Amino acid sequence: MSTRGVIFVHSSPTAVCPHVEWAISGVLGTRVSLEWTAQPAAPGLLRTECTWSGPAGSAGALAGALRAWPMLRFEVTEEPSHGVDGERFCYAPSLGLWRGRTSANGDIVVGEDQLRGLMVDTPATQVAGRLQDLLGSAWDTALEPFRLAGDGAPVTWLHQVG
Repeated sequence: MSTRGVIFVHSSPTAVCPHVEWAISGVLGTRVSLEWTAQPAAPGLLRTECTWSGPAGSAGALAGALRAWPMLRFEVTEEPSHGVDGERFCYAPSLGLWRGRTSANGDIVVGEDQLRGLMVDTPATQVAGRLQDLLGSAWDTALEPFRLAGDGAPVTWLHQVG
C-alpha cells in the first residue's frame, strides 16, 4: 500500500544536514538531496522540508532514522491510506518523540482505548493535562516558532524507489 507525506526538519546544525539526507535516503531507497535554508527562529541553524511517497509505515521509519540526531527539531507526517491511519511524528530536543494518529483532514485521533485508559488511570484533576499530552500540545508549542519561520520556504519532492 503506497502513501505519501511530508518531512519538516525545522532546525539542524549545518554539519548534520548531510547525515539527515543520508538517513532519509536509506529509508526511501533513493538518493536524496535537499534544499536547506536559514532558520530565522534559530540563527545559525538550517531548515528544509520535502514531500515523500512510499509504503504505509514509512513515516515511522523516517522519524526513527532522524531521531538519531537529538539536536534536530522535526516533524514527519503520513497521509491515511486504504485501511491504514495517517500518522504524525514530532520531535523536540527538550521533549523527545511524540506520535499521533491522524484523520483524513489531519486532525489528531485519540482512540477509544486511550480514552478508556485515561478515565480509569487518571485522577480527575489531571485529565485535562493528560488529554493535552495525547494531542501533542507541548510539541506543537515547542515547534510552532520554527514552523512559522518556514512559511514560503522551498519544498523538495521525493519518491521511494521500488
